[in-house]
Amino acid sequence: MTGAIDYGGMMHRAMQGLIAEVLTRVAESELPGEHHFFITFDTREDGVEIADWLRERYPAEMTIVIQHWYEDLHVNADGFEITLNFGNSPERLVIPFDALRTFVDPSVEFGLRFETQEGDEDDEDDIPDAEIEDAPTEDPPKGSGEVVSLDKWRK
Repeated sequence: MTGAIDYGGMMHRAMQGLIAEVLTRVAESELPGEHHFFITFDTREDGVEIADWLRERYPAEMTIVIQHWYEDLHVNADGFEITLNFGNSPERLVIPFDALRTFVDPSVEFGLRFETQEGDEDDEDDIPDAEIEDAPTEDPPKGSGEVVSLDKWRK
């Protein structure tokens, strides 16, 4: 045997697939019940497209909320596109799945976190480790398309 089984990479791809399936279902029929999502992503990742003013405000990481107001959610094999409202200003975002850091649905206490390996960014064969975690049990902030910090929920 020439190598080891890449469980971390396999889990990473499986979690991306799960998020793709969830977002595809939402795009086809909207959010059911009390479901809503906090999605944190790395704004520096290749393929991320956000307004310049958002990139200036969030140069490394940004969290979006998909809940009450969102439009034109489209999912493809590489990521998703969505229009969100930022202070009564609709903005289109393109977010590759590789840019995701966390995906949380607090309504059912579900969360995924994608771990990055600092210093290994130049190694194309390295896929970040993935980890499943429980979402916070407290109520999330109210609002639509708001950017919030998940720092208080990180381990």
